[in-house]
Amino acid sequence: RPRGSRAASSSSASRRGPAATMLSRLLKEHQAKQNERKELQEKRRREAITAATCLTEALVDHLNVGVAQAYMNQRKLDHEVKTLQVQAAQFAKQTGQWIGMVENFNQALKEIGDVENWARSIELDMRTIATALEYVYKGQLQSAPS
Repeated sequence: RPRGSRAASSSSASRRGPAATMLSRLLKEHQAKQNERKELQEKRRREAITAATCLTEALVDHLNVGVAQAYMNQRKLDHEVKTLQVQAAQFAKQTGQWIGMVENFNQALKEIGDVENWARSIELDMRTIATALEYVYKGQLQSAPS
């Protein structure tokens, strides 16, 4: 081994020593800061995912409440529609019965009117007959010899 080369490498190492140490320290600090940033970024990413998950769950819960309320309202409306249909059918039946009763009543009134007219006609005929009989009777009295 040549002496000069060893001496040269020693002096070269000694010149690099503080700079290499400083460079090594800066590199380690840089790597440490990068790791801190990565950890912070990862922590923020996890927090963002957690917050997004919470928001999504809250929105889904809110929508589910609305959907459940709409479903319940629809069931109530369906029930009310069925009830209304039953009541409408009952009302239609009752109205039909009332119409039948009114028609029967009108027919009865017509019959009463017919009977009344018939009775008047009979009464008039009876008066005519009574007048004729009376006229005949008076005529017989006058023509009879006394």
